[in-house]
Amino acid sequence: MPGLGARRLAALLSHFQSIAAILDAPLTELAEVARVPGVVARAIHRASVEQVPAVLARADALGQEVLTPEDAAFPAALRSIPDPPIALWVRGAVDALQRPAVAIVGSRDHTPYGEEVARDVATAAVRAGIAVVSGMARGLDAVAHEAALDAGGITIGVLGNGADVPYPRGNHRLYERVVERGLLLTEHPPGEEARAGHFPRRNRLISGLSRAIVVVEAALGSGTMITVTAALEQGREVLVVPGPITSPTSRGANRLLREGATPLLEIGDLLALFGAEAAPTVAGPADPPPCTLSPTETRVYSALTYSGRQIDDLALTVGLPIGELLATLLGLEIGGLVQSLPGGHYRRRER
Repeated sequence: MPGLGARRLAALLSHFQSIAAILDAPLTELAEVARVPGVVARAIHRASVEQVPAVLARADALGQEVLTPEDAAFPAALRSIPDPPIALWVRGAVDALQRPAVAIVGSRDHTPYGEEVARDVATAAVRAGIAVVSGMARGLDAVAHEAALDAGGITIGVLGNGADVPYPRGNHRLYERVVERGLLLTEHPPGEEARAGHFPRRNRLISGLSRAIVVVEAALGSGTMITVTAALEQGREVLVVPGPITSPTSRGANRLLREGATPLLEIGDLLALFGAEAAPTVAGPADPPPCTLSPTETRVYSALTYSGRQIDDLALTVGLPIGELLATLLGLEIGGLVQSLPGGHYRRRER
């Protein structure tokens, strides 16, 4: 109902004790006792529960289900945050909510450095059995989700819109990938479009689901800073990746460090919070190079990691001229063994 957000609904529940009692309440009690604006009180008074089956049927047809705090699958971490959700619409693997989780958040207009760090952190996390949570936005949110999926792990996308409404539109394929291997989660019912006011409230769910939040890059005044505020209110651990003092995308992150946030200086700092150890990112005997590769291709493939290496660093390792190395990488990429990343980085693909 227009004008009836989660906070007002929570206040109504506190007064009336149940949804049924709210719907049955006299108009005068809604308006005078519960202090609900007249237009909202009249909308509640006219509401009919006969609309509910149609909404649930539509959700079912779209592969969604709704969780309330009474459901066993409802994430326990969200029951205790200061402003818990009344209900969650989920699409995908609901059991993902039972895994330990880390939120990885950062700038939409990120640098190659930020992308590399977000990818490395997400890859290490899922290899240690930790789910990666983020907000499905363009930029580092998308990088974190994609890295988790590329590494064969679980990721949870928290939305400011219905789970059947990809936003931004360019994330359509990412939505499909998350549903296949992870979970989409939102407070908004099927068909709900994204609105600016939805995202600050979404951010409290990103931090609320997570044991820790990693800030990779954040400008001053960005949405990432809202997530950090929510995390601190919820008692979550906040780890911040230091950035160049000349980079606008790191000014917010560096200010957090100046104010006392914990710096993330190596990935082991994060894994220690979960009692986990980093899995090796370079393949060992269990994952040898394909036997069909040439000696040069084998050397290059063996030097690559799943989290990615920069082309100049790779050239020094394998001892090849850049031109020959790029030609070899192109052949490996065509063969589906290597993926090129922005900023001159290359990584192994999962086999």
